[in-house]
Amino acid sequence: MILSLFRKKAASEPVYAVYNSIVAQSRRPVFYAQWGVPDTVTGRFDMISLHMALLFRRLRHGPEAAREFSQSVFDLFFKDMDRSLREMGVSDLGVPKKIQKMGNIFFGLLAAMNEAMDRNDIDALAGVLARNIFDGDDSPELRALAGYIMERDAELASQPVEAITGGVVRFEAAA
Repeated sequence: MILSLFRKKAASEPVYAVYNSIVAQSRRPVFYAQWGVPDTVTGRFDMISLHMALLFRRLRHGPEAAREFSQSVFDLFFKDMDRSLREMGVSDLGVPKKIQKMGNIFFGLLAAMNEAMDRNDIDALAGVLARNIFDGDDSPELRALAGYIMERDAELASQPVEAITGGVVRFEAAA
């Protein structure tokens, strides 16, 4: 019984449901086949990170329960990344370093996206995406992804926080 005090709380069904929705949306072929996101481990991490950032933007001004929910989704995200790295053969000593680097990348992306999107500046958002996903290249595909991100942000803003923290988040299908 005393050992249960030191265990991390397991993710709830709503947390898993929202995380699974994010992963499913991030795997849509349009991102990779039409919009030029690299179909690599890094590209897939980037797409999950973009959708996670959208979720966090939606929940950031919600009640304390929404922030706790965000933290639980974040914890599940990095638990999944840890598992994936180990499956790819990264050593036990290498995993924490890679996870820390991934966390830094994620938080940098989140901060840059928030700054651009809080100003409703699609050009600044395109710059963020170019730096983080497209190796600095500007292209029509990059602009399509930036438009998609702005549209999903607006769509998420219309979804009740209670529904999201209850496990239901909707992302309109990418073209």
